[in-house]
Amino acid sequence: MKTNILLPTDFSDNAWSAIVYALKLYANENCTFYLLNSCKPEGSSMSIMTNKLLTVMKDAAKAQLLEIKRMARIADANEKHNFEIILSTESLIDAINRSIVTHNIDLVVMGTKGATKAKELFFGSNTVNVLKKIKSCPVLAVPDEFDFVVPKQIAFPTDYNRMYDDNVLKPLKKLSKLHNSKIRILHIQEEKELSEAQNLNIEKLNEHLADFEHFFHWIPDYDKKASVIIDFIEELQINILIMVNYKHSFIETIINEPVVKNIGFHPIIPFMTIPSDK
Repeated sequence: MKTNILLPTDFSDNAWSAIVYALKLYANENCTFYLLNSCKPEGSSMSIMTNKLLTVMKDAAKAQLLEIKRMARIADANEKHNFEIILSTESLIDAINRSIVTHNIDLVVMGTKGATKAKELFFGSNTVNVLKKIKSCPVLAVPDEFDFVVPKQIAFPTDYNRMYDDNVLKPLKKLSKLHNSKIRILHIQEEKELSEAQNLNIEKLNEHLADFEHFFHWIPDYDKKASVIIDFIEELQINILIMVNYKHSFIETIINEPVVKNIGFHPIIPFMTIPSDK
């Protein structure tokens, strides 16, 4: 069974690092990687652009996409991997959503920073928009200049207030299966005791992950959640952080507050969000 990975790129170094990470993460899988560029200028309307300017932009973007494809083939040289390019004149979000449907995309992988690489920002604006608005596919954000490490440890924070079905947990299971990764389920204990619903959700989660090596970790609420999670990542040498993104979730809080000094959350390892409407 083939895995379809979407790789949005703005031709920045960070975007290239994310592409290389994806190639190594899925080194043993049959994959088609779709290299996507949206050449619609941010904040502008196509109606005010001349056909000549649009043609020049599209030609330049296509040439860069083909060069990225060539570089990926050289860097990868993996018979299990195919590469396709997608050039879009839609907004990035519309282009990603269309690609997810058209090409049956399983995962979107992108860098955390754009071409500007503003140091004070927790995520670049494009990444924040993708995490906020892409509701039909998991998104994996790769930190700037992150070197690939085989993900032997996956952190999965949860408050146990929601029952996760197979559909929500599928990306977690698939990622764990790639490299036989251990799943570390993290609960930051804010309550004195768990409710009946929370205990039931733990039982169900345990059942869903029965075929995977997984562990439950209980951490006191000694600091901001962001700090607790970062400490957990460092102490247990976590390689990938996965969270479910739902309304009023911790992820929603941090992507609505992109300034590092205010939220204290740096994506020091690859960070996957799984969308959920519940």
